[in-house]
Amino acid sequence: MGEKKRKEKERSIKYKMKKRVEDSQTEQTYLMRPIYLNEYGNLFGGQLMEWIDEIASIVAMRHSEADITTACIDNLNFKEGATVNDVIVLRGKITYVGRTSMEVRVDTYVESRHGIRKVINRAYVVMVAVDEHHHPIPVPGLIVESESEKAEWEGGEKRYALRKERRREGY
Repeated sequence: MGEKKRKEKERSIKYKMKKRVEDSQTEQTYLMRPIYLNEYGNLFGGQLMEWIDEIASIVAMRHSEADITTACIDNLNFKEGATVNDVIVLRGKITYVGRTSMEVRVDTYVESRHGIRKVINRAYVVMVAVDEHHHPIPVPGLIVESESEKAEWEGGEKRYALRKERRREGY
């Protein structure tokens, strides 16, 4: 197949297939144990980053139905800590898609015994779908339905433009 036909086929697949945000949304719960703590008795930041990457990977794999790789953690804001016996909930969802990349928002909460959740972290992770040779491949589009999904999409467009500008500047 010629290069032109291959590219046309890729574009056709991407724009024909679209998925909803909820189709790939993922939630994972952890019980804070001493193994996850830093020297101050709080959740070790590196542990949380591992969990965030894992959740973002699952969301991206569900959306793309392909292998993925982490391209970048665009934003990671530690708002509060967590300690032993806290219930930690991570919730990930697609916010924006490009041709081969997907932006995943991962919110991390501490959940009280009464089920009330308090945000302790928010991260935006960029994942790229890859083939068996680790080359980027097109991903399905995203059906944006609610006002909050539209706002996330618009924010994703802005973050995408900023990432592109940083790459051009050598960051």
